[in-house]
Amino acid sequence: MSDKETLSVYAEKAQEYEQMTDRGGTIDPALRAFIDGIPKGGHVLDLGCGPGQAAATMAAHGLSVIATDAVPEMVALAQKADGVTARVASFDEIEGEDLYDGVWANFSLLHASRTDMPRYLDAICRALRPGGWFHIGTKLGTGEARDKIGRLYTYYEQDELETLLDARGLTITDRSFGDTVGLDGVAAKWICLRAHA
Repeated sequence: MSDKETLSVYAEKAQEYEQMTDRGGTIDPALRAFIDGIPKGGHVLDLGCGPGQAAATMAAHGLSVIATDAVPEMVALAQKADGVTARVASFDEIEGEDLYDGVWANFSLLHASRTDMPRYLDAICRALRPGGWFHIGTKLGTGEARDKIGRLYTYYEQDELETLLDARGLTITDRSFGDTVGLDGVAAKWICLRAHA
């Protein structure tokens, strides 16, 4: 993600976003399923980690976690968690082959442009070990638009998102849906998919 306005919003609102996404110790069911699918001590990439709550939870459950985000203010928050290695990196810096037992991309890739998404997914698939797990969360809809605080979103319908994963040989095993109020104060419908390589 390289949209400067989106990055600026997250930098300015990092503390607010951390408070908004704090689940008070409860584990999101999708995160629980993801963790349960990873071997004990397995290596995971939290792509677009934000303030790092998911990364911290994964580390607390015995996983080796690399957390990346394009916003230094978010990385600074994620670095506070025990067992999490966090660094500043964009989606363009997804590198390596057969590195991870899982890649967690929870409401991060929705900021990538539709034209860039296929190459990011290709890079993720290369970085996944055979049988590794991929989680993606995104908002449902069509087209691209900015929200009322300036973040740029690319929206996907379920069929389009599933086709992107299917085309890369990923087998979708879990789907979840919801409608949640975000940082902009607006409720939005979303989808999460879990798939294995």
